[in-house]
Formats: sequence, C-alpha cells, structure tokens
Amino acid sequence: MARIIPVDRSNPPAAVAPQLAAIKAKIGKVPNVLATLAQSPAALGSYLAVTGALAGGALSAKDRERIALAVAQANGCDYCLSAHSLSGKAVGLSETEVLAARAGQPEEPRTNAIVTLARSIVDNRGRVPTVVLEAVRAAGLDDATILEVLANTVGGILTNYANNLIGTDLDFPKAPALPA
Repeated sequence: MARIIPVDRSNPPAAVAPQLAAIKAKIGKVPNVLATLAQSPAALGSYLAVTGALAGGALSAKDRERIALAVAQANGCDYCLSAHSLSGKAVGLSETEVLAARAGQPEEPRTNAIVTLARSIVDNRGRVPTVVLEAVRAAGLDDATILEVLANTVGGILTNYANNLIGTDLDFPKAPALPA
C-alpha cells in the first residue's frame, strides 16, 4: 500500500489538472506515480520538464527506455521496471532487448556503452571511472551524448526514488524477474 496517496484523478487540484489531463490524453491513463507526484505541483512539473526536454534530445526512444530499465534495475524499482518494460516494448524493444538492458548487457556496442554508462553513473554516484568514459567514447559516444545519458539517468533516479519512497501501487503488468 502506498505511503503517499495519489491525488484524486477525477477531481485533481487546479494547479496540476492540465498536466494530468495531458498525460491521460497522451498515454490513456495517469499512472499512479504521476498522480502521486501531483501532490506537489513542483515535483510533477520537474518530472514533466525533464522528460519533455529529453524527448527532444539526440537519444532515441529505444535508448531512453534502455537507460530507464538499467537505472530501475540498479535502484531496485519494481514500479519503473514494470512501466518501462511495457513502454520499452511500445517503442519497439523486444523482450530480449528489455532483459538485456536490465541486465546491463545489450549486444550492440553503442547501446552497450549507453547502458554501461547509465549503470556506472548510478553505481558510482556520478563518479564514473575514467576507464568507463574512455570505453564509451571508444564506442562512439561524444560529450553531448554522455551528458544526455546523465540527464536521462537522473530523470530515472527521480521516479525510482519516488516509487521506492512512496511504495507506489503497481498499475502496470509486473515485470518478470531477470533469469538467473
């Protein structure tokens, strides 16, 4: 059970009603995590600003989903694992690609570099070892892409930590456990 209750979606506060209506129009529902972030217009607004800006970046939707999956796995966020397993498939990731991103083992070198960097950012609290940066650059990531991976990782951390704090009730099909 959630430790912070979502706003009433049928009668949200005026300060967040337009954002929630836009979310519902775009994806067909207002997920529990966003309805809960809506308790604070600033918290919801920060999430929407980050994801909106990153959607216009250089990374593809598939790459952004891979980052979200890798970060959610690293942070133990079952809610985001479930949500991004579904949204990853919606942008064209196969089940194998979803699991590979979660495990930090995509096959293609550039994709692997993106996921490896995201995991290293989480695991090292931003203090990514030079050897990792050298490896991702060798795989073709330039400084702009490295910073965009960072921004996507931080966006994922926001929702991962929110869900872990809140205990958000799952409203997506539960992601399967990684194979042993």
